[in-house]
Amino acid sequence: MKRRSFLKAGTMAGVSAVALSKLSLAKTEKFNPSSFPVVLSTWDFKLPTNQTAYETLQNGGTALDAVEHAIRLVEEDPNTTSVGRGGYPDRDGHLTLDACIMDEKGNAGSIVFLEHIMHPISVARRVMEKTPHVVLAGDGALQFAIEQGFKKEDLLSDGAQKAYHDWLKQSNYNPPLNEKNHDTLGLIVADANGNLAGGCSTSGAAWKMHGRVGDSPLIGAGLFVDNEVGAATSTGLGETVIKIAGSFLVVESMRSGISPQDACEIAVQRLIKKNPQYKDIDNFLAGFIAINKQGDVGAFSYKKGLQYSLLRDGVNKVYDADFLVK
Repeated sequence: MKRRSFLKAGTMAGVSAVALSKLSLAKTEKFNPSSFPVVLSTWDFKLPTNQTAYETLQNGGTALDAVEHAIRLVEEDPNTTSVGRGGYPDRDGHLTLDACIMDEKGNAGSIVFLEHIMHPISVARRVMEKTPHVVLAGDGALQFAIEQGFKKEDLLSDGAQKAYHDWLKQSNYNPPLNEKNHDTLGLIVADANGNLAGGCSTSGAAWKMHGRVGDSPLIGAGLFVDNEVGAATSTGLGETVIKIAGSFLVVESMRSGISPQDACEIAVQRLIKKNPQYKDIDNFLAGFIAINKQGDVGAFSYKKGLQYSLLRDGVNKVYDADFLVK
């Protein structure tokens, strides 16, 4: 490199460093402790989900504890047909579960294609904390879970079995994705100090191909947490989210100073640009929720129907997300 080019590059790097320093300082100055803690989750998985996360924090738990405890509540509910033991099986009759978790240090754990274990979110946390790996799958994930003391059991509920046998009469793989039938619980927690953690859990799309894995357990697709910036999670048709590394895209947009709301919209616009074949499909839905370090939140989906639950300032409510196609 010529001397002039080298000096120019050095000067630009210095300017960038100063700019980044000022940006970080500005973000620190905006931090308002009274805005925290915050619990943000996809859909309306009964408001006690958010409340459980909040109570975990109040009782001295970490943001990571709050994420795990809240998601476990949904995983053990036999009436929830898209997460945990109540989930609908794949087209071969197998109930396979996926989950991932991230903490404020950037640590991550993921479980994919797990059978017979009620709490994949807890297994994902064990992967993060007890192994040098990020992802365990299938039989290996089951073996690890049993070694960690998790109970192997038949999880397919009576309701899911009946739904499966009804589906077999036509075997039509066209499950609607909307507020009544979706496939992800994504949950983000910011504790009183603004430290972030997040998790996802799902039984995947009903009647999926055996072996299919969606975006939910994939770090950067279904979930991404960067404690310096914010966190995001997704819901809807996972294949479209995977193709754009959706949650990572939302967080990186926020890193540049864009609000969580605008960052979610950018991701949805990118998603449909890269997947134009879904534009005219009536039952197609995909969206994101996000929070930044200042406690601002955002939510946006392709079409009307995405709901999100927010607990902040002692108020725990369900909201309808804004959407692209009016």
